[in-house]
Amino acid sequence: MTFGAGKYTYAVEEGWLTQSSDWEWGWIPAVACDSKDNVYVYSRSDHPLVVYNRQGNMLGVWGEGILEPKTAHGIFIDLNDNVYCTDASTHCVHKFDSEGKLVMTLGTPGRTGTKDGDPFNLATDIDVASNGDIFVSDGYGNARVHRYSADGKLLLSWGERGDGPGQFSISHCVRVDKDDRVWVCDRENNRIQIFDLDGNFLTEWTDLLRPNTVYFDKADDVVYIAELTHQLSIYSLERELIAQWGGAKSSDQPGEFIGGPHGLWVDSHGDIYVGEVELGERSRIQKFIRQT
Repeated sequence: MTFGAGKYTYAVEEGWLTQSSDWEWGWIPAVACDSKDNVYVYSRSDHPLVVYNRQGNMLGVWGEGILEPKTAHGIFIDLNDNVYCTDASTHCVHKFDSEGKLVMTLGTPGRTGTKDGDPFNLATDIDVASNGDIFVSDGYGNARVHRYSADGKLLLSWGERGDGPGQFSISHCVRVDKDDRVWVCDRENNRIQIFDLDGNFLTEWTDLLRPNTVYFDKADDVVYIAELTHQLSIYSLERELIAQWGGAKSSDQPGEFIGGPHGLWVDSHGDIYVGEVELGERSRIQKFIRQT
């Protein structure tokens, strides 16, 4: 069975990854790929960050003693293969270099920011703009987006609870497009808000289905959106729907979604990786192979 349409048609590669039986696996809220197409699976497991090659062979475990087990949320890999992880329960964002060495931590482990203000209070996701500034969505205990300099200095924050422009009901993901526009998944308001780098509201995409995260194909001006209601959508930046599958019904069939698509990345081959949450005791990450 294939999914999608036209040049964005995919087949599921079943069994591509073998999860270790040496520890308990949990939900997989985040996944990312580096420049070599190695796959970083960030899961709510005993060993949260595990690295695989694109064939599904395990290469190593990162962040031992740093990343809290079973509280993973967001991940991002920049152009230099630095890896950023939000550790929700410790209220921190950790940056690792391409060899897995911790090089920076934003926040103080175990110290909670204010409910409607300072970082962090259950931070959700991260991205890096073209100038190196770091953006963090701070969405579960807070309703903010924070902008940091590349060396970790807080530059500005914006957002508050609500449903107006610049207001959030769970700022769940932040991504920066090639034009340095900041996209924020305002999940419980069923929309994505778009800002400039200084937090000024530009526009919004409404009528989505609880958007969890987005991924940009910056070469083709395409955006992939994982929606918590069992759906994956692909749009042009003008919001023309290109492909979509899944839907409101939970399904354990390959290519469909038991729980909510939560983690999303696309490798250099155009293959899609999707991690799921809200699937009981199960753990699943799916790989969709682009058909050419």
